[in-house]
Amino acid sequence: MRELRIVFMGTPDFAVFSLKKIVEAGYNVVGVITAPDKPAGRGRKLQQSAVKKYALEEGLKLMQPSNLKSEEFLEELKSLNPNLQVVVAFRMLPKSVWSLPEYGTFNLHASLLPQYRGAAPINWALINGEKTTGVSTFLLDEKIDTGAMLLQKEVEIEPQENAGQLHDKLMHTGAGLILDTLKLIESGKSEAVKQEESKELRPAPKLNKDNTRIDWHKSTDNIYNLIRGLNPYPAAWSLLINASKELKVKIFDIEKQKSEHHYPIGSITVQDKKLKVATSDGFIIISSIQLPGKRKMEVKDLLNGFTFTPDAKFL
Repeated sequence: MRELRIVFMGTPDFAVFSLKKIVEAGYNVVGVITAPDKPAGRGRKLQQSAVKKYALEEGLKLMQPSNLKSEEFLEELKSLNPNLQVVVAFRMLPKSVWSLPEYGTFNLHASLLPQYRGAAPINWALINGEKTTGVSTFLLDEKIDTGAMLLQKEVEIEPQENAGQLHDKLMHTGAGLILDTLKLIESGKSEAVKQEESKELRPAPKLNKDNTRIDWHKSTDNIYNLIRGLNPYPAAWSLLINASKELKVKIFDIEKQKSEHHYPIGSITVQDKKLKVATSDGFIIISSIQLPGKRKMEVKDLLNGFTFTPDAKFL
C-alpha cells in the first residue's frame, strides 16, 4: 500500500464535506489550499471560506495564495512534499501545481463527464431536464474538465428536485467517490481512461443575467426546469409589470400545469393564494418570490400587502 501525503484544494461547503470525509477516514492531509478571505455583506467584512473554517477547526496546515504561479507559494507547496492532490470546487490550476505530485492531481466534478464540463454542471443538468446526472473523478490536465477519468457514479434526478437539493445529494455521493478513488490510488490499482469525445456534448457555462432570465414564451416544462435548476441560487428572474411599474423579481418554488388556455403569455391570475402565470402551453404556479430590495417570501404572505393590477404581467 502507498503512503499518501495529500494536499486538498477547495473553497465552498460542497468541498468541505469531501475534506471532512478524507480526514475522518484517517488519510494524511499535509496541507489545505483555499481562496483568500473576501469582503462580503453590507459591512464588507472579510469572510473566510467554508474550507478555511473547517481546516482551522481541525488544525490543518492552511494556505491562501492569491497567485498560484508565485515562486513563494510553489516553494511552500513543495515543502509539504505531497504525493497526491485532491481538488473540489476550486479554481483552475497552473501546470506547475497540478503536475507536482508523484500520483498526480485529481478533481471531483458534479456531472458524468464528458457531459456538463464547466462552471455550473448541477444547474444545467436540471435546466436541460436530465433524468440522471452524477459525479466524476479525473486527473487534471491543461484544459478544463478534460483529463483522464478515474471513477464515476450515476445519480437519479427526481422530477421536482431543485438545484439546492441536487447539490446536497451530489455532495454526499461525491465525497464517497473521492474515498473510493483514494483507495484505488493507495493500492496502486487506479487506471485513468481517456474521456470519450465522440458523443454530442452538453456544456455547463457560467450563469449570468441573460441565461437566468425566464422566457415565458417557452414551454411550461422548459420554464419549470429553468426555475428549479436555479433554485435557490442564483434564482431565475423576470420583469414584473404592475401598475405601470417595472420590477425585477426572482422566482423560486413553483408548480406546473399543462393545459390549453386563451390568456396572453405572461399574464397573471391570483388563485388559492398563489400566482398563476400563463405560458404557451399551460401555467407556472408560483408559491415563493423575491421583490427588489426584499427577502424571499411566500406568495401568500406577499398578497397580504401587495396588490396585482388586472393587467399585471411578466415579461
